[in-house]
Order: sequence, then C-alpha cells, then structure tokens
Amino acid sequence: MALRLALDGKVALVTGGSRGIGAETVRLLREAGARVAFSYRKARQEADTLVAECGGAGPPDELRCVAIEQELSSLADGRRLVENSVAVMGRLDILVANHGVWEAEDVPIDRMEEAQWRRTLGVNLDAVFGLVQAAVAQMLRQSELAAPGASLETGATGSGARGHIVLISSTAGQRGEAYHADYAVTKGALISLTKSLSSELAPKGIRVNCVAPGWVATDMSAKTLADRDLSAKILAGIPVGRTASAREIAGPVVFLCTPLAAFISGEVLNVNGGAVLIG
Repeated sequence: MALRLALDGKVALVTGGSRGIGAETVRLLREAGARVAFSYRKARQEADTLVAECGGAGPPDELRCVAIEQELSSLADGRRLVENSVAVMGRLDILVANHGVWEAEDVPIDRMEEAQWRRTLGVNLDAVFGLVQAAVAQMLRQSELAAPGASLETGATGSGARGHIVLISSTAGQRGEAYHADYAVTKGALISLTKSLSSELAPKGIRVNCVAPGWVATDMSAKTLADRDLSAKILAGIPVGRTASAREIAGPVVFLCTPLAAFISGEVLNVNGGAVLIG
C-alpha cells in the first residue's frame, strides 16, 4: 500500500508563494489534495504560471489554486491577506508564513540604518503576527460554525486538529548571524512565537510548528552562493556537503500540516543538512 500525505478538503494559505520555498510548498500542498491560495508581491508572471500549473481557476466553490497580490509589511497587511483569501476560498485550514526579507549585503550593527531595521521587522515579524491573529480567529470561527460545542476528534483515526500553522524561521534565529542582526532577531522571535502559540492553541485544536531551514538555493541566497569564496565557506559548515533545494524544505512543511503530524506541537524542525544541531 502506498503512503499518501492526504489533505483533501483542506484549504491552505502560503505567503510568498510565487517562488522558491513558497512555490514548492504550494505545489506539494496541491499534490496532497489541498486547495491553495498564495500571496506574491512583484512576481506576477511567476504567480500566474504557478496557478496554471496547479490546476488553475474553477467555479468559486472549487477553486484549486489562486494567487493574491499583497504587500506584507505590517499587521494590517497580514490580516487583510487572510480576509481576502477566505473571501475567495471560503475557509482556511492551513497557514504557512513563508515570506521574508534578508539583505544579502553585510551591514555592521553600528552602520545599520533604522529604515532597514524597521522594514525587516515589519515584513518578517509584524506581518506574521497579523496573519496568525486573523488565521486563528478564522479557524476557531469556522470550527464552531461546523459543529457548535463539539469535542475534538482524537484517537487512532482522528488528528484532533482544527487547523495547522507553520512559521518559517532559520538557523539564524537559533545561533544568530553576524552583520544580519535584523534578520536573525525576527527569525528568533518566530521560534518564541511558535512555542507561545503552541501552549495557547494546542488545547483548542490548532497545531503551531516551525521549520528552520539552513542555506537553500533560492533567489534570496543566489548572490551570496554565487560568490566562490563565500560559497566554499558556507558548504564547509554543512555536513551534508551542499545547500538544500526548495523542495527539500517544502516537504517537511507540508508533512507538519497532515494527520501524520497530529501529535507534533510547538516543534522547531531543523532542515539544514546537519549544520546546526539543536534539539
């Protein structure tokens, strides 16, 4: 018998879904049977291509994949994206907060401009808070509407989950990153947010977990990895001997949204080729 990660009947929202880890997460969620909305900021062509690849549009109650253009740099932006997604897809069962910014240029702390600091916190942290806040409200509301006062289904066949939230952190959030203090601070905060939300929301049936990638071959890291000296230094610190593909990060993300991961809550799943060992 083939093992399948089944998400039939579920609706997911993936932020920053037009490229890289986000796009691979969208693809895998669709392969698992979920209907998916994803956000993008500038990559309209890539977003349209991905929608077509993942089944395109259909009747309002059968939309398989839809792209939503949305800036994500504030609490209000995050809330607005959830509202727009639910308006189109009808419900929300899975949130993957994947979007983020990382400045490739090293900036010493004594030279970091306030504008860079504020922008990184706005995109990587404030918008995530708005997303989570609105997503949790939606998940609890739709659960009560479906079965007022019903207890959570548990046991061998039930996941006991009303929703899944996966935040994307980084190894930088665990060990810090010199010359990128703004980025490391936000990713460390997401780890703390994961643990706090798990304690609060697991009893209500919402599983909150975190995936912390190391170096991944994406557009964000392309400039750094193209530098021969920097790339050699980076690879020397990865026991597996290479950077990850976006799909190798997306796979664990999707797993955490399935019934097979129903007893995982508040976990930080490190996907870094052995570069950072934190358990």
